Amino acid sequence: MPPRLLPRLLSRLLPPLPAGAPELDRANVVVFLWATLLLIVFQYFGKPESYRNSGLESLLSPLAGHALGTHADLAPYAYWGAASLLLRTLIPLTVVAVLFRASPRDFGWRWRGTLSHAPIYVGLWLAMLPLLIAASTMPSFQAKYPFYRGAMAGGLTFWGYELAYGLQFLGVEAFFRGFLTFSLFRRFGHYALFIMAIPYVMIHFNKPLPEVFGAFAAALLLGALALRTGSFIPGFFLHWAIGITMDVLAIAKANGGWRNALAVVF
Repeated sequence: MPPRLLPRLLSRLLPPLPAGAPELDRANVVVFLWATLLLIVFQYFGKPESYRNSGLESLLSPLAGHALGTHADLAPYAYWGAASLLLRTLIPLTVVAVLFRASPRDFGWRWRGTLSHAPIYVGLWLAMLPLLIAASTMPSFQAKYPFYRGAMAGGLTFWGYELAYGLQFLGVEAFFRGFLTFSLFRRFGHYALFIMAIPYVMIHFNKPLPEVFGAFAAALLLGALALRTGSFIPGFFLHWAIGITMDVLAIAKANGGWRNALAVVF
């Protein structure tokens, strides 16, 4: 069914709107439909386990072996990063350009002026550091990070994984703090942050419980900063930096401290 027809059909089926409630409109129906579809596809076909369980691993194993050599087991995470880039970044950008006929800059893809906000994000990373160090003492944290256990070897293996991890974070921020937040802000105002936060929290349900609660706060904070600055890009770098820090902390716990971890990583 074309998205333009769905609001009309639902308007006929549903009861009258409460006073002050917004009516259905094509733009937001498009956002919700595409967001739902992309969340489903990524959940079932975009994760490392999707690569392992879908037959892609056996199909692409010669290519992975040729490209990655002895680190062919990194392929599921390279696939994860590529899937995030496609499903969470490129397809939403296509929706913005083709269906909305809008500029990506209006959906958080704004570089100019972002450097002036860097101190805020550096401060947030510093504020998070004690919490990450405390979390790194938890067995659930040590069992979870890094997702790719081969990254514990450090060096190029570590940084190759972190590059794929970074593509995943780019997709997360482009989708949640870019596409969803900026799209919904036009109709729902500040409520857009809470709408965006619900699916964002849900994608963390397989993480340690403190991280799930932290995801809600992070969604609101990063979303608010994205709207205030007009860009989600600094939030992407912050998110990626926190992910790298978590992995380094896990390596530090496994190797007897920071000094040994840095020696392994670099």
